[in-house]
Amino acid sequence: MEPGLVGPGPYRATRLWNEIIELFRAGMPLRKHRCRFKSYERCFKASEAVDCLHELLGSNQNFGPEVTRSQTVKLLKKFLKNHVIEDIKGRWGKEDFQDDGHLYRFPPSSPLKPYPKKPSFGKEVIKFPDWNDPKAGTSQEHIPVKSIMMNSETWYKRHSIAIGEVPACKLVFRRELTQENIEEIWKSMTLARLQKVLGLDCLDEVIDTKLVNSKHIVQNAYNVNKQGIVTLEDKSRPICSDLKQPTYSGFERDVFKTIVDYFGQMKEPLLTFNFFDVFVSVLGLLQKHNEAIEALQISCLLLPPENRRKLQLLVRMMARISFNKDLPPLSESVRTRVLMVQAFSRCILCSKDEMDLDELLAAKLVSFLMDNYQEILSVPSSLKSSIEEHVVHVQRVQIKYAGADTDAAFPAPSFCHQISTDEFEYQRATGSQEPLAALLEEIATNKEISVKDKKKKLKQFQKSYPEVYRVRFPTPETEAVLFPEKSKQKPPLLMWALRKPFQPFHRTRSFRM
Repeated sequence: MEPGLVGPGPYRATRLWNEIIELFRAGMPLRKHRCRFKSYERCFKASEAVDCLHELLGSNQNFGPEVTRSQTVKLLKKFLKNHVIEDIKGRWGKEDFQDDGHLYRFPPSSPLKPYPKKPSFGKEVIKFPDWNDPKAGTSQEHIPVKSIMMNSETWYKRHSIAIGEVPACKLVFRRELTQENIEEIWKSMTLARLQKVLGLDCLDEVIDTKLVNSKHIVQNAYNVNKQGIVTLEDKSRPICSDLKQPTYSGFERDVFKTIVDYFGQMKEPLLTFNFFDVFVSVLGLLQKHNEAIEALQISCLLLPPENRRKLQLLVRMMARISFNKDLPPLSESVRTRVLMVQAFSRCILCSKDEMDLDELLAAKLVSFLMDNYQEILSVPSSLKSSIEEHVVHVQRVQIKYAGADTDAAFPAPSFCHQISTDEFEYQRATGSQEPLAALLEEIATNKEISVKDKKKKLKQFQKSYPEVYRVRFPTPETEAVLFPEKSKQKPPLLMWALRKPFQPFHRTRSFRM
């Protein structure tokens, strides 16, 4: 069975757990072993299980080579607790797994975890403010917002104002947005962007959107200092402000221990229990570097400002310590980078229900955070600019055409990307002229309207879009084809009228003959 990348989506931790169990059962060599003068078939030593599983995790793209042997032992302890394995006498659950020569075997049927039921929090429909509500003291007619398909009739109604067939348009002033309105826009567009980056049809199974605080998003986006660190309104004292360590030989280890103790006493990880599933889901994008960066940028924007500030300071410290070659080693047996991951993974990410792969998933995420913390913990500029443009858009004065059946609703600006000059010129030409050309063709070939109305509409179109009209009708002859002249009966009448005066002459001539 070949290991594959488990992408983002609901129940990713459960899917990973089941995959590792299946791979371990398929790849673990089983043979005869002797223990206390007795032979046991199809079993394995604890140390052999550690070797096999450690190699399996290291080569699996969902975890990677940074998985340590100690983490592998912890996972095998969970295997024993969940009856994925049992000792040679059939005991499991309360037994303690050690990296030694104790014999273990697989039970007849390995219990894979069932996928949990759909979360009970359900969907939250985020409602935008009703922009068309009139201000107090004014009486504005409510304008329904509907999307329409532009056809010849609708187009003619829109442009017929120029020839005075319908009343002129009127301006409808939008109400000023409140701070609450702007916060709701930030929440809605941020979650929509996160859903798009993760490639999910719905966010409900990875995050409870009701628990997302719109005020936190706005504060994280705007209340930052020059280094991009979130500033708190309560001006709480900095982390470990009471730290007064003398600069003696080896004091770095004591300072490090103090910081570890500070974060170790927290009751909830910095990424919070509520957002555990969404961060685990983001881990499925790590091989797509840019998408993973953007997904983590947005996910970290949802955090409470105090948590985001601590995360920024902590991860920055971890990265600087890991890459500082002049710093004395903080451990005699463990590399500095590994020590950072082991010491702070649990205070950054873990689940409330003690998920089976917490340590491995947290280590994977923290390693990625350390390597890319400057990008991940900054405000995503493209999202910020898109939301600000949308806020400006909804506050603009709108136009209503009186007498038209429907009003075109122009969509909010969506997320865009830069294009080349040539592509822009092509899009400008094809994006505007092709629909107009199609509309002109519809008017020209419409057999249900009278000749008089058709000529009227074509004249109006020619006045509004002369270039498009000239392409379709380059000469008067091409235009005349649309209106073929009716067959006239005048020539026969004319011949009869011409013959009448000469009738006596003809009779005279025939008489002579």
